[in-house]
Amino acid sequence: MTKKNKKLNNIRAQAHPKCIICSLTNANGLHLKFDVADNGGVKADFQCNEVFEGYPGILHGGIISSILDGAMCNCMFARGKAAVTAEMTTKFRHPVVTCRNATVSARITRFLSPLYLLDAEIIQDGEVKVTVKGKFYDQPDLIDVVDKYSCNII
Repeated sequence: MTKKNKKLNNIRAQAHPKCIICSLTNANGLHLKFDVADNGGVKADFQCNEVFEGYPGILHGGIISSILDGAMCNCMFARGKAAVTAEMTTKFRHPVVTCRNATVSARITRFLSPLYLLDAEIIQDGEVKVTVKGKFYDQPDLIDVVDKYSCNII
């Protein structure tokens, strides 16, 4: 495992221990495994399981948006940052078909800390299916307060 992937995995484990998109321990999650790409962004391959479809044979738009949001968040983790989504603008260009593989990727395009601008996309069968522009707000305290919002706190 590369040093960059190790940083990504460590922060993800701290800040997103039960994430529906990227946690490997959430039994109901998608278990996307993000790796740091050559451009400093992140990338993950995933199966478009039909259990997440909206219209027959098409991945639900809410699931798609969640996957893109998770990719951008993991991109921040790869930079050593924990951040929250401030805004997302999504363009659904073509349906993401179920029962096929796809790839999601994200990268930081600009930043003026504490605000970061990111782009992400889903590609399936060599075609860009969905793109998103996101704004993320750096929240360094999220790394240290994982238990603050846990259901296990009395």
